[in-house]
Amino acid sequence: MDSLGTLSELPSAYRAALEEQNLVPLWPSLRAVLPPNIPTRNTRATVWHYRNIRPLLMQAGALTPIEKAERRVLVLANPGHGLERMQASPAIYLGMQLLLPGESAPSHRHTPNAVRMIVEGDGAYTTVDGEKLAMRRGDLILTPTGMWHEHGHDGHEPVIWLDVLDLPLMYYLEVSYHINGERQAIKSEPTVAPAARAGLLPTPGFARTGARYPMLRYAWSDARAALQQLASTQRGDEAALLTYINPETGEDAQNVLGYYALMLRPGQTLQLAAQSPARVFHTIEGNAQVSLPDHRFDLDEADTCCAPGYVSVGLRNPSDTAPAFLFMADETPLHRKLGVFETRA
Repeated sequence: MDSLGTLSELPSAYRAALEEQNLVPLWPSLRAVLPPNIPTRNTRATVWHYRNIRPLLMQAGALTPIEKAERRVLVLANPGHGLERMQASPAIYLGMQLLLPGESAPSHRHTPNAVRMIVEGDGAYTTVDGEKLAMRRGDLILTPTGMWHEHGHDGHEPVIWLDVLDLPLMYYLEVSYHINGERQAIKSEPTVAPAARAGLLPTPGFARTGARYPMLRYAWSDARAALQQLASTQRGDEAALLTYINPETGEDAQNVLGYYALMLRPGQTLQLAAQSPARVFHTIEGNAQVSLPDHRFDLDEADTCCAPGYVSVGLRNPSDTAPAFLFMADETPLHRKLGVFETRA
């Protein structure tokens, strides 16, 4: 076993001289930043139950008008990183956002990438780059870096969604900022032809847009149907797992975080191998048990939990009669770009 010197072994005068020159000796801290075999992780296994969040979010709606809040959000913070840092993992920010009937959130754009996973309610919409996108439960809506977006509500009941952003990474890189804007003019045609969502393209008349984000709304009705179709063609012990992608290129839907939809058949148990990125699980329909080496979380609908990287994750549907559907987010695209992605048995 290697042995490294400690800071206390150095003479105080030498330490003072280093500090005066803004210098730090590496060897006393080398194993802290380069530990053997597995990284140091601040991310803790954490669960946020929707039954506890919703009353507090509704109370926020009564306490703070949207004009003062701009975005009325409760952040799902991981205690391992410190609640004040408002992050669920090294690169993932989570927040539950409320929009009440008749309210609107003003247009702005920012450097962090964001997605919205709709949790409950109907009648709200998000306008992204001039495209008005309906918000229905289970829908995934992209608001990529630099794109103008705003929210509105023409319905009659509260609408709540889960925000997922790569804000911690952008903040760490010192590139995080926003710009306010005016209300957007609505485009008459969607970016992607509706037929393209089924893997079919209208002919003639279709041309690839070449846009990095040609599709901004991934309807849950489409994703759910695709999961059921996939599950019907598999063995019962296989994972019915789909990745949200750019339909024109096959690349990840966004370039830092990855997004997935998973179906657990009635009574099904899955074991996900340990991977380097942290993972977030959110139940869209049904119930699920999430088992980690030292924790087990029982998730009801709209519950969310986070698993640190480098740990295996067990998933189980406790129902013998109904499937469970989960939304997942992780840092895989970022890890692949950095060349540090790995899976361990």
